[in-house]
Amino acid sequence: MTRFVICYSKLRRRSTALALGAFLAFAPTSSFADSLRQALAAAYENSNLLEQNRALLRATDEDVAVALSVLRPQISAVGRVTQADQASNFPGGSLTSSVELQMQLLIYDGGATKLAVEAAKETVLATRAQLLAQEQSVLLTAVNAYLGVLREQRTVNLRESNLRLITQELRAARDRFEVGEVTRTDVAQAEARLAEARGQLAQAVGNLAIAREQYRAAVGRSSGTLNGGLSFPKLPASLDAATARAVRMQPSIDQAQHQVKASELNAARAQKATSPQLSLSGSVGHNERTDNNSSVALQLSVPLYQGGQLRALERRALAQVHASRANLNQTVLIARQNVADSWSQLAVARAQLEANERQIRAAQVAFEGVREEAKLGARTTLDVLDAEQSLLNARTNGVVFETQVFSAAYQLLFAMGDLTVTGLGLPVAQYDPAEYFNAVKSAPIKRSKQGAKLDRILKRYEN
Repeated sequence: MTRFVICYSKLRRRSTALALGAFLAFAPTSSFADSLRQALAAAYENSNLLEQNRALLRATDEDVAVALSVLRPQISAVGRVTQADQASNFPGGSLTSSVELQMQLLIYDGGATKLAVEAAKETVLATRAQLLAQEQSVLLTAVNAYLGVLREQRTVNLRESNLRLITQELRAARDRFEVGEVTRTDVAQAEARLAEARGQLAQAVGNLAIAREQYRAAVGRSSGTLNGGLSFPKLPASLDAATARAVRMQPSIDQAQHQVKASELNAARAQKATSPQLSLSGSVGHNERTDNNSSVALQLSVPLYQGGQLRALERRALAQVHASRANLNQTVLIARQNVADSWSQLAVARAQLEANERQIRAAQVAFEGVREEAKLGARTTLDVLDAEQSLLNARTNGVVFETQVFSAAYQLLFAMGDLTVTGLGLPVAQYDPAEYFNAVKSAPIKRSKQGAKLDRILKRYEN
């Protein structure tokens, strides 16, 4: 049986904001399997969503290599076999073959390709931020799944305790009926309440089974009986501090900032589309008729008129810049709102829990008093059952409010951008998003030292 213990520190007020310095711990009464810290570590290690987004990031890393390759020589070998038919008065024909090695190198394009490389790098950084945001979502889902199992475990315990208590009340009502102290109606009321308690217990057991499946999906393994030992997370002392933290750390804002930079670089690249392009080409070949041959050419091309396409592409790129800037502004507004909402939800959850504790104490006193009065004949069996139900409802609400406080605290961490493996200090081997990028950013060829290193990394991801 798991018991929730809530301890609070004094509240401090700065301006009109309520500073929360609470400590929340779930104290087990015996040895259990998973703590929340272990569950979060397992969720990080087992998440298919994180694996998916890591692969997408590696695909985005390759865009840098693709953009960079345009600045390097493009070399290809061409072989050709030709059958040439002769005119009808010259029967037969000729079969010729040739082989040629071709090379082309871009020398100057106004800097458009270099801008494309830089834009690809900014897109990589934006995708890294998206991966971090996904990490936060995975961990928050695991937190809520863990708390859900704890909540349902204790609800089952309360329902079982309630069932035993009503069974005792029914037995007492029957004994009192035998001696004529109560009527058959009192016994029937106790029997009805017992049937209701059994139905509520069945529902609680079903809810626990559902919560365990949600835990399995979020964490990647079954829950068993959980150990909730974890201190309340450290939070900022004021709403302003929490908001400032979110503006600095929220991955969605970081992603939007890099998207703005990428769109600006792409707009500058579109403007370079009208610049002259200078390229060098050469070939070396062998033909069985003309023997060896070679050529070198320097080509300059200047776009004069493309049917309005280049200007349209430029205007489209500028519109995307405006859209990305508006998205950044909106993302900041949403981040601020999420922090404020989470801050308020935490304050409300704490207030509800404090009020509920007073309600439980009062309901406990009332139940004990009504039960003693019933023994003296001053109260009916229904009065005792109603008092017991009020106490049960208060305790059940306490379970909900306890988990809501913890959930709201982690929701605030999520809103600030601190619900990460690094921020929580989880004992896991963290995925390094820079490792693959550093291996591919120079677009290495397969038969090279860097290419061999890249192959080793790829094999690790395939396993």
